[in-house]
Amino acid sequence: MSTDIRLVVLDMAGTTVADGGLVEQAFRAAAAELGVADGSAEHARMLDHVRATMGESKISVFRHLFGDEDRARQANRSFEAAYHDLVDAGHCSPLPGAAEAIGRLRGAGLRTVLTTGFSRATQDRILAALGWQDIADLTLCPADAGRGRPYPDMVLTALLRTGTDSVRQVAVAGDTGYDMLTGTRAGAAVVAGVLTGAHEEQRLRADGATHVLASVADLPELLGV
Repeated sequence: MSTDIRLVVLDMAGTTVADGGLVEQAFRAAAAELGVADGSAEHARMLDHVRATMGESKISVFRHLFGDEDRARQANRSFEAAYHDLVDAGHCSPLPGAAEAIGRLRGAGLRTVLTTGFSRATQDRILAALGWQDIADLTLCPADAGRGRPYPDMVLTALLRTGTDSVRQVAVAGDTGYDMLTGTRAGAAVVAGVLTGAHEEQRLRADGATHVLASVADLPELLGV
């Protein structure tokens, strides 16, 4: 396709990083600490919500599930601690072709930004585990931008911090409907869903995907680089 893309905003878990279902494992640990028994109807309801909202800022998910701010923050702390332990144990890895795709995009002169729904501490933990501290031009989490997905804040913050001229020069790629909503709300010219993570093609297209790819490895070719 012919584009004037100058900035590419990429999700991490499920898009560029394989985490082997760590979100669900860490959620189970958090729910247990707050007294929600695994196997209960309440646990099943909460887990369904976690799956449906993959890509959303995690503290926002816990606010919805637990209501009370103190309980939500307790759940988020427990979630992050469990997730950090799993990451440190080697349970995350680059998705095939992801590092090469990022290198190809940057080699063609496109600014590349990694974004996440996790906190900065968790994002940094993942980047360190992969040796990815310098793989992108910039990394952003919800706290860096104001609001997390599905709001456009992280994409617009990426545009501002990289000095990109227009939202029409932005491509967004992710594996969840929330990534697609973020891209469309930011006005990105390309909003590419990938099939390596949480949501299927129907959900990605319903939430605004302009393209659906097998993986992020196909993104450079889509953008003509």
